[in-house]
Amino acid sequence: MPSLLLRGARLPDGDVRDLLLAPDSGLVARVAPPGLLPPGPQELDLTGYLLLPAPAEPHAHLDKALTWDMAGALPGDLPSAVTAWRAYAARVTEEDVFQRAGRAVDELCANGVTAVRTHVDLLTDDGSHSTGDPLRGLRALLRLRSRLRGRVRLQIAVLHIDAPDELLHQALDLGADLLGDCPHLSADPAASVERTLRIAAEHHVGVDLHADETLDPGAGDLRLLARAVRERGFVPGVTASHCVSLGAVEPDEAARTAKEVAAAGIGVVALPLTNLYLQGRGHPSSTPRGLTAVRALLDAGVKVAAGGDNIRDPFNPVGRADPLETASLLVTAGHLAPDEALHAVTAGARAVLGLPAAGPCEGAVADLLAVRAQTVSEVLGASCPERLVFAGGRLVSRTSVVRELYRDRPTARS
Repeated sequence: MPSLLLRGARLPDGDVRDLLLAPDSGLVARVAPPGLLPPGPQELDLTGYLLLPAPAEPHAHLDKALTWDMAGALPGDLPSAVTAWRAYAARVTEEDVFQRAGRAVDELCANGVTAVRTHVDLLTDDGSHSTGDPLRGLRALLRLRSRLRGRVRLQIAVLHIDAPDELLHQALDLGADLLGDCPHLSADPAASVERTLRIAAEHHVGVDLHADETLDPGAGDLRLLARAVRERGFVPGVTASHCVSLGAVEPDEAARTAKEVAAAGIGVVALPLTNLYLQGRGHPSSTPRGLTAVRALLDAGVKVAAGGDNIRDPFNPVGRADPLETASLLVTAGHLAPDEALHAVTAGARAVLGLPAAGPCEGAVADLLAVRAQTVSEVLGASCPERLVFAGGRLVSRTSVVRELYRDRPTARS
């Protein structure tokens, strides 16, 4: 494919540069001051746009996406959402998951996302794993993964709660990329963590756990995971998502746990949108934020990412499938600086997903997001809709907006 020359893009440091993208290699081939690169067969004028690394979505539930209205869920806490989803999941078909997940990925891509890690339930008909077809959601996402090649990289984590070993082996043999778990919903959290690591190691895949999705300061999934990883010497990547209870403990304890997590090489995914919605409903006064301790984790050197989690499903009726919305919430509720929040949905998210660095610099993967804005704070604060998205050096999405402001009342003509 011919190279693509981007003219006049403003980089996050304020410099204006031209960039040459090489779709054959998928990398940024050259970065230079304006006008120094020779004309190319394909050019785009990005004057007025801020050019960023493309975001990655490190935690989605595409099998659940866009089901809020159909599931008839009532606003509530996490157990209420689980109950509503399980009741609706009995009616979910493979084709239903494929179509809804595809629409959700289209929304994510249009907002700038070029890589997604999604969890998928082992769908049951009666709450057990012995009836029906529990792998139908996984098969739908495997089909979608194939269709998305070249546009969005899709990682699939099988999410289970005390499912039989045989079913987990089947899911990983079918093509899932990672093994998930919810230890805090298991009858024996320690045994659940150990079993998940054992089966993942047998298949040479990473794990991504829903950990400590509660404000209970006594919850201990994250510490269990860190110690089990160190004891086993687990090599594939390990991620802990949510980790809400870490934000409910005293600062010294949070710092100690964060150091254990860093020593174990575990990446942590903060999920502000859904956790702010679900958590804290039992605290009508001085309601806690329901976020993990992002500052303590960053200070300890933990790889920290941030994701959107649910897209208008029983766990959250809102969500725009926009990582810049996630970053904005990290500024508001997590008290991160805008640059730190942007890092969590771009470079931090790619690091947790085990992907090479992307961005507007020579030799980086040419996964880029151009937003019509001048600064990072404007990008996060103004919800700028005009965006161009590049994956591997190719333009894969463009959103343009027509805005008409009528400052004077139009005069009616007879």
